[in-house]
Amino acid sequence: MLTFVLRTIGWIAAHTPEIFLRALAAGLGDFIFYALPRRRRLVLSNLHHAFPDRPAAWHRATGRESCRRLIETGLLSLATPYLDAARWRTIIAASPALVAAHTRHHRDPAPTLICSPHLAYWEAQTAQPLVVPGPFPEFGIIFRPLDNPAANAFVTRSRERFGMKLLSRKEGFAEALKILRRRGFVGVLFDQNAGLQGALTTLFGRVCATTELPGLMAEKFSARVYGIFPRRRAFWRVEVDVAEIAHDNTSVAVTLGLNRWLEALLAGDDNLCASWLWAHDRWRNQDMPAKRFRLEAKRDLLAAELAARGLAALPRRTRIWVRLPNWLGDVVIALPLLRALRAGRPDAEIILVGKAAFLPLLESWQIADRFVALPRPSAGYFAFFRQLRFEFPDVWLLFTNSFRGDLEARLTGCRQRFGLVRPGKSRPLLSHRFQVPADFDERTRHQLELWENFLRHFGLAAPLDRTPLASPAPAAAAPDAPVGLIPGSENTPEKRWPVAHWRTLIESHPGTRFQIFGTANDAPIAAAVAAGFAADRVENLAGKTDLPTYCARLRACRVLVTNDTGGMHLANALGVPLLALFGPTNPLRTGPVFAAPCAILQAPGSAPTGGGRLADLAPAAVAAKLLPYLPSAGTSATS
Repeated sequence: MLTFVLRTIGWIAAHTPEIFLRALAAGLGDFIFYALPRRRRLVLSNLHHAFPDRPAAWHRATGRESCRRLIETGLLSLATPYLDAARWRTIIAASPALVAAHTRHHRDPAPTLICSPHLAYWEAQTAQPLVVPGPFPEFGIIFRPLDNPAANAFVTRSRERFGMKLLSRKEGFAEALKILRRRGFVGVLFDQNAGLQGALTTLFGRVCATTELPGLMAEKFSARVYGIFPRRRAFWRVEVDVAEIAHDNTSVAVTLGLNRWLEALLAGDDNLCASWLWAHDRWRNQDMPAKRFRLEAKRDLLAAELAARGLAALPRRTRIWVRLPNWLGDVVIALPLLRALRAGRPDAEIILVGKAAFLPLLESWQIADRFVALPRPSAGYFAFFRQLRFEFPDVWLLFTNSFRGDLEARLTGCRQRFGLVRPGKSRPLLSHRFQVPADFDERTRHQLELWENFLRHFGLAAPLDRTPLASPAPAAAAPDAPVGLIPGSENTPEKRWPVAHWRTLIESHPGTRFQIFGTANDAPIAAAVAAGFAADRVENLAGKTDLPTYCARLRACRVLVTNDTGGMHLANALGVPLLALFGPTNPLRTGPVFAAPCAILQAPGSAPTGGGRLADLAPAAVAAKLLPYLPSAGTSATS
């Protein structure tokens, strides 16, 4: 049945006036581009990644024309069995370079590889014997056969009728090797989506998996290598051209050289660029969900690629957007994962999405390429995320657990949206979910461990680096370096050590300077703690610093005594020694994560998972833990 349908459509196409075929190809191509939104988005995303500096109008025009040429090619492929040699000679012409390559082979025969990229009108290449003067060399083309035997036999006969021989990949490459041994020509498609069997390379700066077959055969036979391409002149009118690929008889040089040649070809000629099949996902290999956060292939040629291109590092063309948590402490806890993500996907442009207040801090830490501030709540809040569709994110990684965050991601049009789902919950707007195992006890295991399991489920392999982002400032070692205090807490009053306890702690160390930190919301508590003390001994900075200044002043402290709050995690990330006071909250789940000195203090009788009354933690117990950090005690503690 399939063969009958192919024959019927092909016969009609071959006997229909070209003016009607041209209109049909334009209509069907426009249908693909305008009426199939997922395919249109893939086309525009590929073009935007490859040519980010070209205007959107150029992307649209090139993508639309590429879809039209895809249909033109399909019609020609179907019509091929019914087009005679005379008709073919009106369709195809040989470029001077193609004629010169064959003339050279007549004069000096050598094993020759003809490598074809995914360009429109590939079918025309099988008609080369009609337009190349002189005797045509032995020429085999490696192809992937159709699954339907009858349809495959029909297609094979139609492509072989002018003298070329099709060599099925399913039957191996023995016949292709024999042809090369006899100094003939072998045609092969070089593909940038070769799966895990391909070699990691780049195309337009994006990591892909390129087939090494042309390179391996060229190395084995010291073969000449040409890139071949049909240049469209008009509807069903093409000139077949070639360019020799210089190489040093190594597989690596051929594999990398072909990709660089293709890039230059498409970047330098808008006509040829429109003929490449942008509707195909050539970079799909590296977006497999289970391996999304690492690079993996049979062979890794990225180091050789960088050397050949004279680059020190991979271009960052895979766009990973990360929706940060809404609380500062959670943002800090996520930092080791962001480091691992950078190590696992060095090709990624990491864009962080979070509260505008975090922007100066995250920019100073240089853990990402860009930061996008969340808009203020308003009627246009979600329209902001819909506009991000035109940035074509590849991945949206969510550390939030809300429907709002999921809707934000969905509106961007990002195809891969990763999040975690707890038992009994549903997050239907995610495309890929990590189900929290029922036996994962969140009371006894840290939030960072849960997030780590989440990312490892989707391929993260790099180890977590818990080294502090900074070290205490030199001033922290000075005899008069202050002790920092954070008496407030943004979200839960029960997490706050009583004001009277803070004042008792200060009074117990009369020769020590203190600095009080906090947000503007903490200002009343901070003022109550500082009341009555001399300003040069107890300096109240709550609400008076921006985040960068806050960090700088924290780093100058010899130690920080703090409630369980975002400032605690921030100081820990900066390497500041901590005395962290935990009452109802759970230090096993939300305690500091960086490898810096830290002591967790809980009220007597508290379980390791928290639940105690912070008021029951006596000032004398905290004062005793503070004492080793003070100048009179000598060397600072590191417990």
